Amino acid sequence: MSAFAQTLVPHPVVLPVKDLRRMIRLVRDLHALSRHCGYRELVHRTASPLAQFDPGHDAVLMGYDFHLGPAGPRLIEVNTNAGGTLLASLAQCTQETPGPLRLSPRLGERILASFLAEMQRQSAGTRLRPRRVAIVDEQPQAQFLYPEMQAIRELFEAVGIAAVIIEPGELEERDDGLYHEGKVVDLIYNRHCDFYLETPAMAAIARAYQARRLCLTPNPFVYALLGDKRRMILWSDANILDGLHLPEKTRAHLLEMVPTTRLLADLGEEAAWSGRKYLVFKPSTRFGSRGVYVGERIARSRFASLPPNETLAQALVPPSLTYVPGRERPLKTDFRLFAYQDRVHGVAARLYTGQVTNLQSEGSGFAPVRIGA
Repeated sequence: MSAFAQTLVPHPVVLPVKDLRRMIRLVRDLHALSRHCGYRELVHRTASPLAQFDPGHDAVLMGYDFHLGPAGPRLIEVNTNAGGTLLASLAQCTQETPGPLRLSPRLGERILASFLAEMQRQSAGTRLRPRRVAIVDEQPQAQFLYPEMQAIRELFEAVGIAAVIIEPGELEERDDGLYHEGKVVDLIYNRHCDFYLETPAMAAIARAYQARRLCLTPNPFVYALLGDKRRMILWSDANILDGLHLPEKTRAHLLEMVPTTRLLADLGEEAAWSGRKYLVFKPSTRFGSRGVYVGERIARSRFASLPPNETLAQALVPPSLTYVPGRERPLKTDFRLFAYQDRVHGVAARLYTGQVTNLQSEGSGFAPVRIGA
């Protein structure tokens, strides 16, 4: 197996069914909230013009990350270009001999159906499937999850849809859209972490996207509604939710499941420093675990360097622990639900050491999930 496939922990993690149901319900609540007119208006007050542009479709693969504590699951963040589907699929299968890295047939069918639904919705039903797909990332072959991109490409190729894995600079801009090697690209699966298409490398994609010349999934519109970490401020503020006049059950569930999140500037630096043991500090614009600090371990000098208007202070929800045979210390554990719209494709468990979720620490990786009573 490749180093990619070796990032698997064979020891299963048990997720109580009642907690899974609460996670799924939150996915559905947030999906419904993203379609709420009042919520969209609230988000668009500060969003860029491109992020306000509605392409008419969603993000093909969302990731909802949770920690599981004594009081049940709590949302940590939402991702619009969630990675790890292949690792999660491999972890669920007890593959004893090396073989090709492929998504499980059932998961593969669901993901392919999501892509086709995106294409149909973006084209208002005039195109049932793309002629050519580009899977776009910065230096894709150097990315840890490159084998996952290859697996997605194979999904398309298996049904006769041409697909390539390229950098954004390999696309050619023409008056009627984007091309690769002289052939038009109808759909871009965006794995690039420039979520708002703000860098020069993504400028051609931004223009074609806004001109409706292609289907871009995920896209800035969905990222602004659900993936931008600053949205957790809205989801955990009772006054804001009251102003949206949500159903009481939805309002209560959001406030229960989303840890209180505030801008460091709004919380106040002295208040945040004095209460740091109960907080985690996150940059509002970065992805993954980059620049995340657990409050009880942050040095005063590092805390002082955090930009107040770009740093989130979130109530700390420690991860659960998984005891793996042969290891002296338990591994920290979080759960990711993969979803399209309000439909959950599957759940993954990520085991790790260190302050924040990562796949680089010794013994870390994806583990099979077993649903318990």
